[in-house]
Amino acid sequence: MDTIAAIAAGGPSAIGVVRVSGPDCFAVCGRVFRAARPFGEQEARRMVLGEILDREGRCLDRGLAVRFPGSRSYTGEDSAEFHCHGSPVVLREVLAALFAAGARQAGPGEFTKRAFLNGRLDLTQAEAVIDLIDAETAAAARNAAAQLDGGLRRRLEPIQEALLDVTSRFYAVVDYPDEDIEDAGPEEIAAALRGAEEALTALLDTCQRGKVLKRGVRTAIVGLPNAGKSSLLNALAGYERAIVTDVPGTTRDTVEESVLCGGVLLRLVDTAGLRETEDQVEKLGVERSRRAMEEAELILLVRDGAVEVCPENKAHWEAEAALLNQVARTGKPWLCVESKCDLTGPHAFSIGLIEKHANNPAACLCVSSVTGDGLDKLEEAVAALFPAGDPGEAGSFLTDQRQEDAARRARDALRRGRAALEGGLTPDAVLTDAEEALDALGELTGRTAKEEIVERIFSRFCVGK
Repeated sequence: MDTIAAIAAGGPSAIGVVRVSGPDCFAVCGRVFRAARPFGEQEARRMVLGEILDREGRCLDRGLAVRFPGSRSYTGEDSAEFHCHGSPVVLREVLAALFAAGARQAGPGEFTKRAFLNGRLDLTQAEAVIDLIDAETAAAARNAAAQLDGGLRRRLEPIQEALLDVTSRFYAVVDYPDEDIEDAGPEEIAAALRGAEEALTALLDTCQRGKVLKRGVRTAIVGLPNAGKSSLLNALAGYERAIVTDVPGTTRDTVEESVLCGGVLLRLVDTAGLRETEDQVEKLGVERSRRAMEEAELILLVRDGAVEVCPENKAHWEAEAALLNQVARTGKPWLCVESKCDLTGPHAFSIGLIEKHANNPAACLCVSSVTGDGLDKLEEAVAALFPAGDPGEAGSFLTDQRQEDAARRARDALRRGRAALEGGLTPDAVLTDAEEALDALGELTGRTAKEEIVERIFSRFCVGK
């Protein structure tokens, strides 16, 4: 491999970082950094103050440099970092000097890719690197850090070891019939397949929680016009993200914002009020509202708490009851949020309506977007719907579709194998399913992943990581 370099942290900022890695790393860096001792002789993993030189050998900046011998570096090869002032001009000149000294520009994620290719990380750990960079909540960061530490790999290893044990013993008996090797009988093979299948089922059960940690929960705020949907969005966001007026139908398009609610990242979508209308623009907004509700993973149904239950408001209540039924029929998690409780108080909270039309009285909350009253209860309700789980489980979740697909294929192969064994097939036919499961697990960790899968994963990374 050749020697690569890239800006890892840039400005304008107080400090910028340039990374270098490859077989000629120390020689390249020695042409760019001047200190009391030659770069290659400096103490490993210790910051050294010196002059960073430009392409002409002139002092560009005074900064720190540190070298990492390949045996204990991030990439598994000789690496180094320059810590200088974070001026974009300075960083570009440092990079140009390194190129002139023999390095080339690193591609997206190439440092981490080299760590994977050199056996420093498996694919689950490499994916955790980008998850940690992109984390938007503390819980997501903790989970990614634990996965980077090998949390998911440690959960997969016993499954792989159990399958390798029965398959390797079978082939050892076939290849070395004269040796005294105990064969794995049908009962032992069945037990191994069953244990691995149960472990993978438990792992697949973590998918939803892992996806919530990683990308949040797509949440549609729906309701009749002027119910207080945009006010709720603004209250949760902490600023006036959406326009709020007393005129029904103000919101004519979806408005999106990400907020942290009860420790859960909600991808809020404020929608147009759901009603029949002849206004063509509003019709488009209503259609987008219905689509947002269909795509949502959580629905916040906002109803106007200032509307009294009386004969004069019969049409309003009938429309609200119809909307409640529509939301309940989606089968998705939902919460009914009664707005404007600062104007009406909780006495207007229509528990009876919810019980009659949605059979979900526990999902009712009374909130004031003006005073903030009740928002804490909303946070508690969201946290209960999407629990964080045991902190000790961090890092052992499946967090993306690639991981889920590989684990599901492995489990399905084990189910086929166990069914075939119970149906009377001989172990040699069944073990092909165990090998298929091992291949799928190897794809998950990177042992048997195809090159295009690896390339696609690292293409998501930024340059310099």
